[in-house]
Amino acid sequence: MKAIRLHELGGPENLVYEDVPDPEPGSGEVVVKVRAAALNRRDVFVTRGMYPGAKPEALPATLGSDGSGEVVARGEGADGPDEGTEVVINPALYWGDDPAVPGKEYRILGLPDEGTFAQFVKVPGDHVLPKPSHLSHEEAAAVPLAGLTAYRALVTRGQVREGETVVVPGVGGGVATFLVQIASALGARVFVTSGDDEKIEAAKKLGAEGGVNYNAENWSKELKGMAGGVDLSVDSVGGPTFDALLSLAKPGGRIVSFGATAGPVEKLVLPKIFLKHLTVLGTAMGTAEEFGAMLDLYAERGLRPTINETFPLEEATAAMGLMEKGSGVGKIVLDVPA
Repeated sequence: MKAIRLHELGGPENLVYEDVPDPEPGSGEVVVKVRAAALNRRDVFVTRGMYPGAKPEALPATLGSDGSGEVVARGEGADGPDEGTEVVINPALYWGDDPAVPGKEYRILGLPDEGTFAQFVKVPGDHVLPKPSHLSHEEAAAVPLAGLTAYRALVTRGQVREGETVVVPGVGGGVATFLVQIASALGARVFVTSGDDEKIEAAKKLGAEGGVNYNAENWSKELKGMAGGVDLSVDSVGGPTFDALLSLAKPGGRIVSFGATAGPVEKLVLPKIFLKHLTVLGTAMGTAEEFGAMLDLYAERGLRPTINETFPLEEATAAMGLMEKGSGVGKIVLDVPA
């Protein structure tokens, strides 16, 4: 089969499109013929050695966490859909028995396990679920990692409720678009920030009520005037933005953090947390149950993810270049050849 492989660290330019043996399912495993895969920041970080476990001794490896396709083979005792079923892959492998935190065996598909940037991928049988029928394979491939992260952050950790005001800073690609879409579908008033006015307009099409450009000098005051007090912020930015979110929060509000693209919070004002009785929560990825609930929500509400651009599998390096530029809105997808 054809696959995108990383043989040495140093960046996306080191990816190679090559032939590798087809996977064979072991006990409890299935093989999925991949129709489409999607990129995540994780993939770029792996190529640069900036992700846990991304070391020379772990290579070569097939990257990719997100994928959609059909089950074509089942190992002995494998759970999940029958052969021929169109499926979506849950990339959060072996979470464990405690829904609060992942166990020691937990890992994400696409290093150390061979990932979805290939014509076939082998995964545990209980980690594939039927594809929502209204989604194309390209759309379904865009959902797993980002959709699961957004669902857990909003629903499980953030406990979002209908009518609440939610802020999503740094809207554009990846998880942020899913946060806007899911929060809006659950009846929240959603507001966003971005350094690009076009991304704010795109977020409005996904359900956001409004947004502000964070390049403005007093963007947080502008957002306060627009949204009022904030019940829940879901943040992947960190840095100075996090302190602004503390100021925007209502007394008793919640902030869920799942990233820090702007770096550490250098001037954390603790009285804003304890005097306002705020709850600050951390999160990342999610359980198999949350993955199923997230897919059910997309099926029941007819939700569709936003796709930024689609590339052929062999152009994965160019696709990662677009991701690093940060231009456009939504997920970047790879079409996998039959």
